[in-house]
Amino acid sequence: VKFEKGTTPKLERRHLCRRRESAMMSTVGSDVLDLGKAPSAATRLATGEDEADEQHFLVPRVEDPASYVRHNFGVGYGTDAHQAVKFEKGTTTLAFKFKHGVIVSVDSRSTSGSYIASGSVKKVIEINPYLLGTMAGGAADCQYWLGVLGMDCRMHELRNKERISVTAASKLLVNIIRQYRGYGLSIGSMICGWDRKGPQLFYVDSDGTRMEGNLFSVGSGSVFAYGVLDANYRYDMTPEEAFDLGRRAIYHATHRDAYSGGINNLYWMKETGWEFMGAVDVNDLHYQYAAERAS
Repeated sequence: VKFEKGTTPKLERRHLCRRRESAMMSTVGSDVLDLGKAPSAATRLATGEDEADEQHFLVPRVEDPASYVRHNFGVGYGTDAHQAVKFEKGTTTLAFKFKHGVIVSVDSRSTSGSYIASGSVKKVIEINPYLLGTMAGGAADCQYWLGVLGMDCRMHELRNKERISVTAASKLLVNIIRQYRGYGLSIGSMICGWDRKGPQLFYVDSDGTRMEGNLFSVGSGSVFAYGVLDANYRYDMTPEEAFDLGRRAIYHATHRDAYSGGINNLYWMKETGWEFMGAVDVNDLHYQYAAERAS
């Protein structure tokens, strides 16, 4: 492919369609997903299903789009000095399991380098009443692919007449992301929920990593949040102690990390589904904790 000097490659639209296999069965962890029998080509043509299932992406018209994107639009810290376009991001999100469920606590600041793009970003995606996902990295990447996950979880529920497990949902997300590994996605997400096994928490990122655990923090302020969590986390906490720990960890992260801040949103995942526990300005938390230390 030849380009004139000083020009950028044009983008061409490539159609990336999901393949359908007849009588598809997929094993996800210990869960078996019966994805049903694929309709015939005639049926899909008559219903317009193929057209609706197509996903359109703009990719550089070069011989190796992945290498081009990796070299010019990398997302790694300290590896993008040569790039004209830098992926600058920052956030703090955390989640931990305890005796009474899962706590999810996040900030609301969206940054592009030193520029604060927004102070009211909703970084918890409500996938369904029993499943939550968090956003860290590229906001567009996280919102889009967690939206796709929500659609897939709903399709699983319609096909199988039961809610998808947290294990299966996290496996679906990481399988989707792995298809685009090396194409410049920036995703650091925690998938948490309540299923037959009780409270579940998984970490998934754009490198194709998927881990199950009791405690995770993701984002530029996560090192500060981990310090608070490691010092105060106990599995047998009361709900009130868990709420305080979630808010306190986010506050200390926003106090030390310039890329985190705004409003602290806190969710409690329990057997009856998630519950939003409220939003508190981290500046109010600062003065509250200062008064506690003074007394």
